[in-house]
Amino acid sequence: MRGLPVSEIMQKHAIFQSKLLPYALVAPQLAIVLIFFYWPALQAVIQSFLLQDAFGLSTSFVWFENYLELFKEPAYFAAIVRTFVFSFAIALSSLSFALLLAVMADKPLRGSMLYRTLLIWPYAVAPPVVGVLWVFMLHPSLGVLSRGLRGMGIDWNPLLNGDQAALLIILAAAWKQISYNFLFFLAGLQSIPKSVIEAAAIDGARPMRRFWTVIFPLLSPTIFFLLVVNIVYAFFDTFGIIDTMTRGGPGKATETLVYKVYTDGLLGGNLGSSAAQSVILMAIVIILTAIQFRFVERKVTY
Repeated sequence: MRGLPVSEIMQKHAIFQSKLLPYALVAPQLAIVLIFFYWPALQAVIQSFLLQDAFGLSTSFVWFENYLELFKEPAYFAAIVRTFVFSFAIALSSLSFALLLAVMADKPLRGSMLYRTLLIWPYAVAPPVVGVLWVFMLHPSLGVLSRGLRGMGIDWNPLLNGDQAALLIILAAAWKQISYNFLFFLAGLQSIPKSVIEAAAIDGARPMRRFWTVIFPLLSPTIFFLLVVNIVYAFFDTFGIIDTMTRGGPGKATETLVYKVYTDGLLGGNLGSSAAQSVILMAIVIILTAIQFRFVERKVTY
């Protein structure tokens, strides 16, 4: 070791005695990805080119007919627009409230550990349970909060009003995701060196200016990561909330792409169209994620 550079001496190398051991360690994770992601995705792509009869006794290869029929359907384009509106509304609202709560929790407050623990709890609640909870609170005849809204003169009835039903879905889905975002924002805030914030304070920067010029740019990697995760969550994981609260109604006002896949495939029996919709949905999420990495990541400060 006398003739080696210090950098090479300090480096740690993992040496496997067997060439098969690294592959054996990675194999379980690869098997899970192949079985539960790539294989169902391949089956969906194959099913999207097939047309099955009403009794499920025979199938025929129809090429891109399922896709062409979808693009002729105005309701499908309405579901696409609705999904984008829902996803961005859910992502922005949950990120904003989570950042506000994380900034408040990062301060030296009495009982801060209890405060943080209570904020984490909603993440452990399953989406269908979240839907049931919000239905009980805002049901037009049984809800506790709906009585207060009627007392204020607001005609609250999400069972008949599509805009109110959409607002209810956005509130419930955003509330479910706030605790997840809160964890990452709090960890990001605690990783910022206090010396940087103190230096900005010595230079005369007020709290709001310190936040927007020092803290917010240093949080940009966390914000970018959570933005991608929240949009994917809004596209897929809101299915349970929609199914328990509105089931796509009233008048398909809350029917998103993922719920339309369910209604057309399982309830409607049109497996070919449902598979084509799932492929398009997967392509939209992949393209949207790629766009975020291509353009939004430029604003990130690492």
